[in-house]
This record gives sequence, C-alpha cells and structure tokens, in this order.
Amino acid sequence: MIYSYHHVIHGFAARLSAEEVKEMEKMDGFVSARPARVYNLHTTHSPSFLGLHQNLGVWLGSNYGKGVIIGVLDSGITPNHPSFNEEGMPPPPAKWKGKCEFKGMACNNKLIGARNFVDDDLPPFDYDGHGTHTSSTAAGNFVSSANCFGQANGTASGTAPLAHLAIYKVCGVFECYESSILAGMDAAVEEGVDILSLSIGGPSHPFHSDIIPIGAFRAIQKGIFVSCSAGNYGPNKTMLSNEAPWILTVGASTIDRNIRSTAILGNKEKYDGESLFQPNDFPSTLLPLIYAGVNNPNSASCVGSLNTTNVKGKVVLCERSESIDPVDQGQIVKNAGGAAMILMNQEIEGYSTFANAHVLPATHVSYAAGVNIKEYINSTSNPMATLLFKGTVIGIKTAPMVTCFSSRGPNYASPGILKPDIIGPGVSILAAWDVPVDNKTRTRSTFNVISGTSMSCPHLAGIGALLKSAHPDWSPAAIKSAIMTTADLVNLNQNPIVDERMLPANIFATGSGHVNPSKANDPGLIYDIKPEDYIPYLCGLNYTDQEVGLITRRKVKCAEVGSIREAELNYPSFAIALGSTDQTYTRTVTNVEPANSFYGSFIVHPPGVTVTLDPDTLEFSRTNQKMTYKVTFRRCRSASPKKTYVEGFLAWIPVNSKYAVKSPISVNLV
Repeated sequence: MIYSYHHVIHGFAARLSAEEVKEMEKMDGFVSARPARVYNLHTTHSPSFLGLHQNLGVWLGSNYGKGVIIGVLDSGITPNHPSFNEEGMPPPPAKWKGKCEFKGMACNNKLIGARNFVDDDLPPFDYDGHGTHTSSTAAGNFVSSANCFGQANGTASGTAPLAHLAIYKVCGVFECYESSILAGMDAAVEEGVDILSLSIGGPSHPFHSDIIPIGAFRAIQKGIFVSCSAGNYGPNKTMLSNEAPWILTVGASTIDRNIRSTAILGNKEKYDGESLFQPNDFPSTLLPLIYAGVNNPNSASCVGSLNTTNVKGKVVLCERSESIDPVDQGQIVKNAGGAAMILMNQEIEGYSTFANAHVLPATHVSYAAGVNIKEYINSTSNPMATLLFKGTVIGIKTAPMVTCFSSRGPNYASPGILKPDIIGPGVSILAAWDVPVDNKTRTRSTFNVISGTSMSCPHLAGIGALLKSAHPDWSPAAIKSAIMTTADLVNLNQNPIVDERMLPANIFATGSGHVNPSKANDPGLIYDIKPEDYIPYLCGLNYTDQEVGLITRRKVKCAEVGSIREAELNYPSFAIALGSTDQTYTRTVTNVEPANSFYGSFIVHPPGVTVTLDPDTLEFSRTNQKMTYKVTFRRCRSASPKKTYVEGFLAWIPVNSKYAVKSPISVNLV
C-alpha cells in the first residue's frame, strides 16, 4: 500500500501485479484500476505589471489576500527563504488542520503547512527550485532589493503577499507520480485550503481517467478555487493539459520587462535579445562572427561537438534546439573556445525570447533577427559582431504577448469548452530560489528568473486568493468568471495581443484574454456554476454512469439526470461546432453590482456567423439578482468553407461603461 485516499476519491494506490489486480476486480465494491501515470512540472515586476500596487486598488481592497490559504502542489519548498517571512501575517484561520513536517521553526504564520508525498521519511525540502519559485509567485511576502545577478531589481512579492501557504511536495526533481499528486490533493482538501495551485500536467485524457480533474472536482465541491497550468507544448494546436471546465486553465504571456543584450554587427545593424548574464567587461570592439552550421548543418544548434568549426575567440551564431537547454548550448560554445553566443529561434518560436543565466556572454534573439544575421554572415568574407549588455529594460509595449511555448487549444477532452481560460505572466519571472542557478559553477542566488506556464499558474492562484479575500461568498466558478469576463484583449500599445509571430493571437492562444486583477475585483456580472450543474454536462460527454460517479463521488444515472451539450454549461465563453442548423444556448448571469443596474449589449460577430441575443438588454433591480438570456448562432451563406475556426465575442456593457462583461466566442464551421 502506497496511499489511501479518503477525500477526493475513495480508493488507494498500491504496488500490485497484473494477476493481483485481476483478483481484486472480483471483489465487491471494486470500481476501476489502472497503472499510475507520470506527470511533469510544467517576481519583482509582474505584480506591478498586473496593476497591483501597495496601499492601492485590489491589493488594498482585498487586504493583500490576508486570511486565505493557498495550497501549492509542487516540488516542495525552501522554508527559511526571505519570501516566506511572517511579517504582517496573522495566525492561520481556525479551520486550518494541516501539518508541518519540517523540524524546528521552519513553519510560521506565512508557511503554515508543509508535507511530503514523495518520500514520507523526509521533510518536504525543495531540491529542484521549482516549488519554491511557484510558491513565492503565488504568495511570497514582500522582499526588498530582490534581484538575480543584479538584474530585475526591486521589491519582490507574490500576487497575494499576505495569504498563507500550505505546501504539498508531490514531485521529485524530474517527475510527479499521480499517486503522490492525488495524495497531496486529498490532504489539501481535508486540511482546509481555499485555493489550489498546480503547475503540473500531462497529455489530454478523459476527465474520469485523469487524477487532476478528479481531485479538482472534489476541491470545487468544497468551495476551493483551482488554478492549473495549460502546459508548455505550444505553439502546436490541441496540446493542452488540465482542460476540465471546473479548473482555471492558465496560458503564459510576457511582461513589459526585458533583461536586454544586443547583437551589434559589422554592418552597424543592431538586434535586441535577452540574457540574464550581463558581464560588464565584455569588449565593445568587433570580433569575428561565425555560424555554427557553416561546415556541418548538424552543428547549427551547437549540440555535440564544434570540433569541425573553428570558433575560438569568435561570436558564434547557434540555432535553438528542443533537445538541449540553451545554457548547455552556450557551455558547448564556451568549451570550444567561443567568445560569445548569439542564440536564434527556430521559425516556430518567432519573437519569443527568454532571459537565461548563460555561462558566457550571450543574447537570445528572434527568428527574424537570426535570419538577418545569417544573411549578413553570407554577404561578407569577414563578418564581425559584438554584444552590448543593457541590463533591465521596462516598458516593452508589445506586452503582454503570448509566448511560443504556451499550450494552445482547441480543447481535445471537451471541444465545447474553450481553453485555455486565461493568460498571465509566465516569461522571465523573478521569484524565490535556493538551489544553484549555474550547475557548472554552483553559483547560488536567492532569486531566479525562469519561464513556463508553471509561472503563470501561481500568478492566477494568487489573484484567486485576492478575489476570495475581497468576496468571501463567491464560489470557485464565480471567481473564475470574474477573471475571464474582465480580461484584457489589447497590449500596452492598445493593439490586439499578439503571439510569437507578432500577429494577432487567436482565441486558442489567449482564451478570454490577459488577466486584469483590478477589473476582476469589480466584474459587474458573473456566470456561476454549482458543482451539481456539471453532472448533465458530464453525461453529455457520453461518459458512463460509473465514469461520472468517479468524478463526482456520488451515484449517477445519466438516464435520469439527463444530459446537455457542452456549450449549454453556464460557462463564461462559447465554443461551438456550427453547420447549417441554427443553435441556441442559454446563459444566466448574476448581478454583483449595486441595485438598479442596466446593461446594453455589444457583439463582434465571428466571420460568416450571425449572433443574436434575446433579450439584448438586461436590467437588474437588486444585488445578486439573476437573469437569463439566449444566444443564437446562425451560419451565413457567405461563411467560409467547412473545417474553419472563426471567432468573435459578446459583451454586456453597463450604462456608465465602467467595464464590459466579455465572453469570447469560437465557432468551428463544419
């Protein structure tokens, strides 16, 4: 026996032979068994970028998340890190029933619980750094003069800096076993967390055979808001993790900060890139420039040996590789005697660049910049270049941009639910760290800059905590609705949010848009969903009674409950497949504004589709009043050919135009 589960499911994890499982199947009460899967682990400036400022706005109104408990399932934590100091923290709420498996004074009023489900005999120390980083991103306390190697300097904090943290170590250095994840979720639900943050995921599976949506469903039954990472498998389509509608699925975007290093060529052209390593003694004089693949195309990515190419004392242009870490690419260049590295994207990665702790002077540039640098190398017999290090630069007007790695929809497990739900900061995020940043020199830093939807997920978990603190009566679905319907659709330049190609990002990259915490705190209307409302939705996915019961922890007879189409769920977005027949769906909104609120409507019709509302105005006479409207989708004769996705949105706008309650629309023309 490995674990026994009592709260998110009734069951256990054990080491069994196939023959033993066959014998167990004969026992009364047996439901199902399957082999365990393995899942993967998928900030000084980001709070400010999100509009979170001390003594102002949503931070002040939510009391910085005080009194809310965020449960983080990850690789453990570094307990004595300054981000987890208890200054300004009250004792944990009386409902808290958790445990601290560190000895001595490691836990406090900030870090109120810590448990290990990877090795029960050891404290839940973080030997990877990932769990410490995500925990501080969600709820790290204020730390002044935080930086990494002198860059991104400022006051670090999580998005809910006075929320409590409960840590559940469910991942080792390399992998996360689902038996451990389920044990962590089981404990978190029982011990009294308010928010769950899981920067963990795997390939798409039906919800009844995926432990994260099963555990998350039990969590929302207990009023716990669940934020999960969308995955790092973009920009390919249909590669999402954590697709269930009761989970907030979070993609990754850039913030308006670069840690800039610029490539300067002999023809005086300049190409901005990024590097966390910013040497102050690199010569400004031009050095010979060489393309790593000049003699051998297999060496273009600087993987393996560069013995066939003389790179000594030169600036080396390398192509990014999926098979090796960018820092390791630089190590190969350094070992071969290269003076510096220009790392260019593959075409699919476009303009997405990252600030890495390189081992030599380097810059990571876009694909377009790399192509131009290649052309320059080929245009002259004596190509030259150098690097100029400019440090931390704030105010990048293309932010937020959807980064290349952020997983995209459509939703494979449930195509009628638009995913991801939201995007948030996930690129070059500075947060707590206490393992070597440079494995070669064993250089340590109290903070580190890393990227992934693992970083965007805890940002949204912290925002969920702020909303929970400000609106303790809101359900998980209400919090999720507030986040989604108030999301931003434009960047700092007030242009549509773009993706890694610098083209407008589609709905399967952005979901509802980029999170705006201040607007989410005052959403006007919310789309609420009770846990039992998901049952006819699950029946509509053609799950068996037993499969629905596995998720809901109750006996279900779909023949009696009935089923609904996915788009009939009271979700804050629409994803439908539309043929020649009109489709009509209902939505119910709840007024969370004062009495006597009036809303008009605004529609951006998906190309080739007409959207009509009935009624097209909403008038509320009291707070918490509910109203239902119908949405009809009709395909136009001029619609595009079949198998085409088109998108638009509908919005309810109050008379004072203080905000728009937006719902994105995705239509698959079939």
